[in-house]
Amino acid sequence: MEPASVRNWPSEPIGDISPEEESVHLASMCCKSDWLAALAQAAAIFSFDDGKLRMLEANDAFVDAYRKRMGADQGGPRFVGEMGQRIGRFIASGRQTDSFEFRRDTALGPEYFLCTLGRLPATDEQPERYLLTATDRTSERSIEKNLRRELLSDGLTALPNRTGFGEEIDDRLANLPWPDTAQFGIIAIDLSRFSRVNESLGPMAGDELLITVAKRLKTSLRQGDVLARIGGNDFAIFARLNNGLSDALHIVQRIRDALSSPIRLSDLQIRVDCAIGCALSTSLQDDPDDIVRKAQAAVKIAKRSGKVEIYRNGVLKEAQRRFSVESRLRDALAQGEMTLAYQPLIHLQTGEITGFEALARWSDPELGNVSPAEFIAVAEESGLITPLGRWAAYEAAQALSRWDAKFGQPLPVGVNVNLSPIQMARDDVASIFEEALRYSGVAGKRLTAELTESAIIADPDKARKLLFALKDLQMSIAMDDFGTGFSNLASLHSLPIDILKIDRSFVSTMLQDRDKAVIVRTILSLAESLNLHVTAEGIETQELAHALQELGCWQGQGYYFARPMNEADAFDYWRARWNFETV
Repeated sequence: MEPASVRNWPSEPIGDISPEEESVHLASMCCKSDWLAALAQAAAIFSFDDGKLRMLEANDAFVDAYRKRMGADQGGPRFVGEMGQRIGRFIASGRQTDSFEFRRDTALGPEYFLCTLGRLPATDEQPERYLLTATDRTSERSIEKNLRRELLSDGLTALPNRTGFGEEIDDRLANLPWPDTAQFGIIAIDLSRFSRVNESLGPMAGDELLITVAKRLKTSLRQGDVLARIGGNDFAIFARLNNGLSDALHIVQRIRDALSSPIRLSDLQIRVDCAIGCALSTSLQDDPDDIVRKAQAAVKIAKRSGKVEIYRNGVLKEAQRRFSVESRLRDALAQGEMTLAYQPLIHLQTGEITGFEALARWSDPELGNVSPAEFIAVAEESGLITPLGRWAAYEAAQALSRWDAKFGQPLPVGVNVNLSPIQMARDDVASIFEEALRYSGVAGKRLTAELTESAIIADPDKARKLLFALKDLQMSIAMDDFGTGFSNLASLHSLPIDILKIDRSFVSTMLQDRDKAVIVRTILSLAESLNLHVTAEGIETQELAHALQELGCWQGQGYYFARPMNEADAFDYWRARWNFETV
């Protein structure tokens, strides 16, 4: 190869010459130097004399890249000028090396180069020179962009996911014009009963439902709003609010309208219900992630209340409390820290103890005594009701076994165990009781399953099968809180129910409220006609006990007789009242 010819760059700085002159000069710069031509990436050598930057040599890759850039692209002079400025700043910095990414726009899209600059030491024959190499990273950037898009979007609906939602919010807050009085809001949407679609129609139908819901929700958006899928069946909308809560409620109405008509899945028409929670910023400086968390806290309340919920102060603390309770409850179940308390059931005609109702109790080292109303609600929401219900069944049967061993023979008492509707829907309750009875050696007739009317209404066919399976174990069935739900004579007649428990809301004030007294008499009369026993809850005075005794009520429980007590005290209480015949 013949020696490389070295020609000076025109005296004008880079960027001050015409595109035509640039093209001609680049053609002459094709390097004939072995080492520069051997580089795979675009490379060129520059000098800086008398305040002018000149290109001395360039390999074919560099010439081709510049020739493409200087073609029909009107940004050519700007590109060359920007590159020259970067080289000039490097020379002035005194650094030995530098690197930077350079972007140039073409008709086919942006191209990206990783550029490196280095100093070539001066010699006796030549002044200091500067080597520039440019590695094409366009394909890598394209792959990165596609991967980032996948990481920030939901593959099913193509909406932003939780992370992408946050970036979309940040972008709009930073780059859109906002009036001084403007707010932003987050509207969280939770599809109700979505799991039932998956369970009954399969996951493909569930996916189709989510895609259709996403398309409909898009129709409720205004310009500048952002819709995202932030969870399995959870969506969220970022909304600009010029009129505060009024704008948010307007969007909520649009959401309801969009989801009002049924969605066709297979041969079925599915009506989509959803819980909606809203949270509004107080200013544009509020943390968007905090507003999203508040909206999610509000939507959890909406799931329980059945109406749109607007975040209020304290809701987030309540959500954090529930999360803490859930976490500690999980540990308590794993470590055996739960206990059962036993409230006596009294035969109102003889005063004898016929049994006990087993009630879960929990005293946590950090949280203290946690109310059953609180931790059972958390257990049902989190799915912990299943292990909690299993533990209660086993523990109640074992308690009977221990009492029998202490007394020397089976006690003439039983234990009532409460069943949650969610436990009945998710667990094999009959198998749980079968195992509990087998391991304890207790007869099935000494256990009574208590369930609410809502548990039967939720899935009548499944409830019927379960109740008959429990009856096959010789267990009794009690309908708890009777009178507060939706039971009718047909269900009472068709189901193997043995006992009706009158809710305390009717019993506790029946002596002062004539209407409540009429309801109690009606339930007693109904039970007699159906050959059912009746237990009255909430007996707190002797007058109430005597009134119910005179009405022919079979059994009662309440603070008048005893509060719930631990296992040892319950046994002692029974021993003390054994054969006690007066109420």
